[in-house]
Amino acid sequence: MSSGVYLHIPFCRSRCSYCDFAVDVYKNAAIVEDYVSALAAEIENFPTSHVVDTIYFGGGTPSLLTPAQLEKILKPIYKKFSVAENSEITMEMNPATVTLETLKAYKNLGVNRASFGAQTFDDAELKRLGRRHTAADVRETVELLRQADFVDVGFDLIAGLPRQTLKDWERNLDEALKLKPEHLSLYLLEIVEGTPLAAQIRSGRQPLPDEDLAAEMYEMMLEKVSADGYRQYEISNYALPNYESKHNSKYWTLSPVFGFGCSAHSFDGGNVRYSNERDAARYAALIEAGNSAIVDRETIDVASEAVFLGLRLAKGVDLEQYEAHFGINLIEKYAADFEHLKDSGLIEIAAGRLKLTRRGFLFSNEVFAVFV
Repeated sequence: MSSGVYLHIPFCRSRCSYCDFAVDVYKNAAIVEDYVSALAAEIENFPTSHVVDTIYFGGGTPSLLTPAQLEKILKPIYKKFSVAENSEITMEMNPATVTLETLKAYKNLGVNRASFGAQTFDDAELKRLGRRHTAADVRETVELLRQADFVDVGFDLIAGLPRQTLKDWERNLDEALKLKPEHLSLYLLEIVEGTPLAAQIRSGRQPLPDEDLAAEMYEMMLEKVSADGYRQYEISNYALPNYESKHNSKYWTLSPVFGFGCSAHSFDGGNVRYSNERDAARYAALIEAGNSAIVDRETIDVASEAVFLGLRLAKGVDLEQYEAHFGINLIEKYAADFEHLKDSGLIEIAAGRLKLTRRGFLFSNEVFAVFV
């Protein structure tokens, strides 16, 4: 089983109102350079070697890295790991943070997949979210990526934004499909406590999203992207044939992923998950002092996670394979729960597979709660 490598680049030009990720507002080049040095050192000190076929730069805004900094991170990866030919190497980007010259340099260093947050094509919504780019920047970024010969481009959109109407969402989808990305991640807005957006809603400055409207948006999303040839392969992810994210699929299939950088999470492929120090400065200080940045380690219930992670995928869970691997007959163990979920129209069992229905994708947390 090939592994994946995740690199967390926490720096952003500004923090978005809905963001709960470990990010730092970009202050100066020296801080970024110190962080990159710590990240390279953490990789160099990794104790064992694995075959790797996906590398993912997430954040934050990895496209704030210079090509030289990207190379400084990639070198120890190729030294420490056995990186397979034709590996998927993804870089998250923000619109208006790249130039054609920089993109070509990233491409020459091996980056072959781009993913960025468009979020909405409405400039007023972008401003309310704290995004610094415009809809025009999104279009320009796609054009620059094509000019740099990127053939695997994806971006995110968020439905259910405060004050967003069904017509607004339809326009967003139409604008996205005009750009013909290979991959689309389409999310329903999640209000996370501790974020500025949560505070704005609590104080009444922003309205609480309408759940019924969000459901309509989800239905529209499925119909439109399917009609344009995209296949839903995971709850929030859609791709043209053969352009599914190989790296993200590792999380849903419990494949090993080794994370480096502040707040990076890892899974050893067995039953251990661990994570690094969340604060970027403290992370760098730990590494520079020759210490481990790992601050949390847990043994997970793999049999349980294999169900609710597998159900995130459109293909669902193969019941026979699951029983052969874990010695558990899911239909017998969860008979009462499954009857309730089937009666609610949330799951189906067909051709030996347990799957979420279309309604189940929308109310997936109700299903997952059975296995947590």
